[in-house]
Amino acid sequence: MEYKKLLTFSFDDGVLQDERVIQILNKYGLKATFNLNSRLLGTEGELIINGKRINHTKIPTERVKEIYSGHEVAAHTLTHPLLTQLSEDEVIRQVEGDRLALSEIVGYEVRGFAYPGGGVNCDTRLEKILREKTNVEYARTTIPTFKFDLQEDNRFLFNPTCALVKDKHDILGLFDDLISFDMGGIELLYIWGHTYELDINDDWEYFESICRFISGREDVYYCTNIEAFDYIKSKNI
Repeated sequence: MEYKKLLTFSFDDGVLQDERVIQILNKYGLKATFNLNSRLLGTEGELIINGKRINHTKIPTERVKEIYSGHEVAAHTLTHPLLTQLSEDEVIRQVEGDRLALSEIVGYEVRGFAYPGGGVNCDTRLEKILREKTNVEYARTTIPTFKFDLQEDNRFLFNPTCALVKDKHDILGLFDDLISFDMGGIELLYIWGHTYELDINDDWEYFESICRFISGREDVYYCTNIEAFDYIKSKNI
């Protein structure tokens, strides 16, 4: 089937909350990409956000293949360092080492990547390293565009449309814009976040309502990140 409207989710860190998110995504026929740190799998942890303790325990290695079945696993570095502060060799080790380890765990070649860390976590030096010296095929930033353009010349500094929680008041309007306007080509609504963020203000009901609202349209391709990029490539864009 031909599609002009694509929708995908991307979630970082591989935490236990991913399993609950996947149950909701599956319920509504939606797909996502989950970016994991292979050296941190199974480690216990928590974050203090707005004075609230948030579970940040990682999915154990032995459950990765089962939990993420039907979705995409992508790389997020071995140990979640800020790549802008690392040497070229260490960047390659962190990215390619994670990609290869995750490929072995899931049983297929991991092809995607998301830059770890907040603030300025990527730059043109990293873009060049990833493009020329690793085997990842795209690399997602955390910089929202609030647009649906394909950024075909920017695949290794690919900016998402918006953040799931931070930009939650914009998502329904963005989806309405996606389906209501024909820009003459393929458009991609790309939503990113961390599943643990849904615990901060108990946004689980909100997340399910979003999924319910955006699902079930025959004219929208609900896909993983790599499925979106493969589809776009297949159309010679």
